[in-house]
Order: sequence, then C-alpha cells, then structure tokens
Amino acid sequence: MFEPMKAALVTGASYGVGAATALALARHGFDVVATATRESNLTTTLGAIRETGRKAVGVELDLRAQLSIEKTAAAAIEAFGQIDVLVNNAGVNLRSKAIETARDDFEAVLLTNVTGTFFLTQQIGRYWVARHLPGRIVTIASAHALVGAAERSAYGISKAALLQMTRMLAIEWAEYGINVNAVAPGRLDTASPSRAGTGTNKDYMEAMLKRIPLHRLATAEEVAAAAVFLAGPGAASITGQTIVIDGGLTAA
Repeated sequence: MFEPMKAALVTGASYGVGAATALALARHGFDVVATATRESNLTTTLGAIRETGRKAVGVELDLRAQLSIEKTAAAAIEAFGQIDVLVNNAGVNLRSKAIETARDDFEAVLLTNVTGTFFLTQQIGRYWVARHLPGRIVTIASAHALVGAAERSAYGISKAALLQMTRMLAIEWAEYGINVNAVAPGRLDTASPSRAGTGTNKDYMEAMLKRIPLHRLATAEEVAAAAVFLAGPGAASITGQTIVIDGGLTAA
C-alpha cells in the first residue's frame, strides 16, 4: 500500500487501460473515482474495485464541457475527502488521411484529448496548490506522439501535446510537490473499439508485429503497472518524464 496517499481519480475507466489502471491502484490500497462518458459503462470496473476491498465511485465526465470537468473534480474530491493521484486516460481516436480530415473532426479530437485533459488537470492542480498538498499526475499518451504514422495525424498531434503538457506542468508545479509524468503505449492487446477493424486483420497484425523488436503487443495491465509505479513512492524523484511501452518500436 502507498501511504499517506489514499484516493485516485482515473478518467476513461470503463475498459482497457483506464479500467486496468483503476483496478491496479485499488489493489495497491487506493480508493478510486472512475469516470466514463456514461456512468452505466463503469459497472464492471466499479465491481472489480470493490472486490479488492477498496471503495469505488463512478462519475460521468464529458471532457468537452467545462462545467462537466468542474463537477467531476468537485465530486471526486468530495467522494473521499481528497484526491492524491490523477490518471488522465480518457481520449478519442480518429483514423483519417490528413488531406481528408474535416476541421470539426480534428477539433473534436483536440477538444477531448488536449483541452479537456488540460482543464481537468488544472482543476485538480488548483485543489492541491490551494491546500499545499503534494500530488501525482499520470497522463496516458501514445507512441503516436513520438513517431509518424499514416492516417493518425489528429490523434498523434493531440498525444504529442500531452507530452509537452507533462513537461510544462512538471516544471511549473514542482515547487508544490506535484509530480507530473506520462506513459506512452504502442499498439496494445486490448479490445478497444477504435481497433476493432485492424485487430481482426491477420495481415495487418502480422505486419505490425514484424515492426516491433519484441514481436509482441503490450497489455493494458502492463501500462497500468507503469502508471501505478509513477503514482507510488518509488517515483518520488521522477517528474516531466514519459515511460514508453511499445516493445521497442520507437527505438528501432
């Protein structure tokens, strides 16, 4: 267990990395506030957390709306009396050729992945600074933030912005004892809706695995383990950094 930290807010926790991270934090002694665009989508995650003996609260969050962001931050703090860790996992993907990407679609990706994430982080940061509390922020980015890829422009740009946000806030908030880090996964072995088409395409998957030096996909649980490490005492001197979990793809 991590002491004296006791409560975490995890966005986008209905499935995949968000759900795995929420559960992993619970297994390390955290009570968890989990969010999703629809609270009903959190039933499985909340049940799994409660089976560990920790408390779990579900909150509906729309990162496109400032009022929803503010209500979520307030509800999370009220749920357990404090929030010690924020995991920014919620986001949207877009598969589109750059020359065909519509402005509305591009802006929708940035509004959720960048703007919404920034202003939720701001809300929690304000809470910590006003009360002279330390805190940990872990943002789930992507290997698309580090390397180029076809038909991923909006998504990659948004995730690259999150890595720069991580560095900027790490410097600005260091004096308050707030550590800000990121995890950048490559392609994961998950049932994400955005990967439904390619995940069942044998030729596509074989070609992808050939590009990965370890010839395997990471799991949501492996990403969650990195997030839990960054939230824990062993990462006390780590800030402004990104852990890349991609089987060596970006090193090749």
